[in-house]
Amino acid sequence: MAGPKRGVHMMDLALIEYDMRIKTGEQEKDDLYLIDGASMIGLAGLWNYPFTMRIPGDCGAVNLTLARLDDAVEATIEVLISEVQNSFSLFLGCLTSGLNKEIQLFDGAVAKSCGLRRSVVAVVNDSSIDLKFKLGSLLSSSDQHCCSFNTKTHGHDTQEMKTDFALISVKVTWSTLPDGTRGYYEW
Repeated sequence: MAGPKRGVHMMDLALIEYDMRIKTGEQEKDDLYLIDGASMIGLAGLWNYPFTMRIPGDCGAVNLTLARLDDAVEATIEVLISEVQNSFSLFLGCLTSGLNKEIQLFDGAVAKSCGLRRSVVAVVNDSSIDLKFKLGSLLSSSDQHCCSFNTKTHGHDTQEMKTDFALISVKVTWSTLPDGTRGYYEW
């Protein structure tokens, strides 16, 4: 599962449905079910702290890490990669709301100028979101860059990073969630 999945305005039980398969053949009918089912998440338990659930399946198990955040805003992260010098590998991770569990937003190769898939992450008010970029190639060692954004109730922030591989532009758009919002994020 790439990227965070989200649920917002959780005032009662939340239902998360799963349909994860192990690709074994050319056609979908040949794939094995890893997990196929649902989980209910309620209001009880810790808030603003990550926890992990293990979901067993017929062909293995999946560990799902969740964090239920109280009094949060929504951050939409957009990354534009331009001026690409050579193909490179990129890992983009995110730390949010002072939690110590990194969310993987992207892990793959970049061969030309492009925009990455947008990601939406919850951030507790009066905290920050920290983005970690790890860039590398077969010919050189890994290069790491970070950028941080403090929460806002609306608007956007931008930062640019010039690396040996490319120019990376980051835009974070802030949106408030409905009053009294509680949300959960999984990664």
